[in-house]
Amino acid sequence: MDLTFRQVDVFSAEPFQGNPLAVIVGADELSDAQMAQVANWTNLSETTFLLKPTHPDADYRVRIFTPQSELPFAGHPTLGTAFVWQSLGGTPKSDVMIQECGAGLIPVRGQADLLFFAAPPRRLTGPVGQNDLARALTGLRLASEDVLDAQWVDNGPGWMVLRLRSRRDVLAVLAVQPDWQALKGQSLGVVGAWDSVRDGTGAQFEVRAFVGGGQGWEDPVTGSLNAGIAQWLIESGIAPAKYVASQGAVLGRAGRIFVEKDSGDIWIGGNVVARIAGTITL
Repeated sequence: MDLTFRQVDVFSAEPFQGNPLAVIVGADELSDAQMAQVANWTNLSETTFLLKPTHPDADYRVRIFTPQSELPFAGHPTLGTAFVWQSLGGTPKSDVMIQECGAGLIPVRGQADLLFFAAPPRRLTGPVGQNDLARALTGLRLASEDVLDAQWVDNGPGWMVLRLRSRRDVLAVLAVQPDWQALKGQSLGVVGAWDSVRDGTGAQFEVRAFVGGGQGWEDPVTGSLNAGIAQWLIESGIAPAKYVASQGAVLGRAGRIFVEKDSGDIWIGGNVVARIAGTITL
């Protein structure tokens, strides 16, 4: 069968500077094994499959696959899939789009040239225990004194976050060089504040995401991680109710994540731009 295929760039308005996503449209007849095989073949951090909704309040349903496994939720696939659904003529039932996925119903809304999703509830929160923290420090080649604090912010992918002293110091966010073997089985984020004098005012926080599985990899721009970080930092008073995060600099990307708290919800936004349009033959 031939299905509509889109590849979009998420979380950057600059060409090829965000996180790419493959979207397969009308994939209702595909089996789990076929979806997994396609996602392994595209070899992007995530590939999504756009389906008819099963929940009466949802506008569409999405399944999200990495090359290795299926995820209940992920951020840049949420924005990218919403963009594709809308660009192909999708009309929401209300003033927001409602995405159905493994994590439940996720509201998505537009604002100017950005799309935002409402950060879903976290499955695991609170301070990281000593054993888990020791594993994370080993995997990131850090010492305990390099870390201001560490929290679970897991909204599906299993994120643990270490807050470092800054973006640019010797043992800060941009300087982290992970030990991929020691990171096996861990999903870790690091976050540190920008210094307006040294770093400028284009963002307020720098974020990096490390996934230890197989050979391990660093994700260019990560919506789910930024959602969990935003919930933690805003709730604790470390971050303001509205800020911009930067991610991907070490990988040559220019990701920008727009965060804002509105009426009790925290919204995670970014640009989405279509880069490839065609069909995929299965």
